[in-house]
Amino acid sequence: MSLQKPVMRGLLARRLRFHLPIAIAIGLTSAVSFKYMVTEPRKRAYAEYYKHYDVNKEFNAMREAGVFESVQPTGK
Repeated sequence: MSLQKPVMRGLLARRLRFHLPIAIAIGLTSAVSFKYMVTEPRKRAYAEYYKHYDVNKEFNAMREAGVFESVQPTGK
């Protein structure tokens, strides 16, 4: 009694025929879910932040804190 030899011819093609569509579906699902669960809320948060952001107020606060060496704080 001997064991049957494994069929090696076309093994990769058969495995890919089964696994490739699954891998593509998982990849697309991951990409779409990442886009709508991570990047879209992040873009909305940045838009909301910069809607009320005052550049001059931020610059004056950093100047008063002494962040810039070339700009002297007012009042000194």
